Amino acid sequence: MKMKKSDGGGGGANWMDTYGDMVTLLLCFFVLLYSMSTVDENKWKALVQSFNPDAVETMTDPKGNDGPNADLMPPDASSDVLSSEEAEKQAQQEEVDNAMEQLYQMLTQYIQDSGKNIEVTKGDGVVYVNFDDTVFFDGEEYVIKPEGEETLNVVCGVLDNAAPYIDEVRVLGHTAQANLDRPNTTSVDRFLSSNRATNTVIYIQEHTSALDSARLVSEGYGQWRPLTPNTDEAGRARNRRVEMIISGKDMFNKLGDSIQQYKDIVNGVVHETESSASSVASGAEREPSSEAQGQERG
Repeated sequence: MKMKKSDGGGGGANWMDTYGDMVTLLLCFFVLLYSMSTVDENKWKALVQSFNPDAVETMTDPKGNDGPNADLMPPDASSDVLSSEEAEKQAQQEEVDNAMEQLYQMLTQYIQDSGKNIEVTKGDGVVYVNFDDTVFFDGEEYVIKPEGEETLNVVCGVLDNAAPYIDEVRVLGHTAQANLDRPNTTSVDRFLSSNRATNTVIYIQEHTSALDSARLVSEGYGQWRPLTPNTDEAGRARNRRVEMIISGKDMFNKLGDSIQQYKDIVNGVVHETESSASSVASGAEREPSSEAQGQERG
């Protein structure tokens, strides 16, 4: 008896439909993965903020946790502390800047009222004062003249007024080259400039009450930092001078003020910003400071 051929009954179409659906889903899945591999930053921020309106933008994690969610993180306690410290430093720096501005204005007003041959300029946190040689000293002398003392009395009052905000007051002594054919005698030249700066610092220290004496520095440069050529008397008169550089405190300086930096140098403290070579020079092999040697000799 002949068997009838099966007409299929449509059974093949069922598994073909299932297979087609699976392939379609896989295609959608890979398209979705591809679309997520390149996230638009602005769209991602909008998405995160839609779920968390209180989210704030932060820096990417330096340790490598810099995924798409690293740009928007909820605030934490450490960020609050950091922002408050920064705000406090900013407020302190504004006080310093205002004090230095007032110091500059007071010196400028005094120069205008007195008509004396004094120059004052202002830089970034620094006030520079240039006293003509004739204001303070006679030729080849380092004893302060009465006219110079009168000027210094005003300067001392201004320094006392800004004392809490001053980082350092450097007084620089200079001479002029008397003979163009040869430099000045080294010992005379250096001693004269140094003594002029030193006598000026001594007078300031003795006539100020609020300014920390540790912030006073005297330096003698001799003839070696002229402002103009020494070709005529006018040029030599300009080069024979005493300068004062008044610097305000930098509240954002991680190394501290000038006194702290000096102590760190003496004690061989190495900061993170310094090179590793510095740490070698300041290690256990470092010679003791002169202060420590003096204590040992007792």
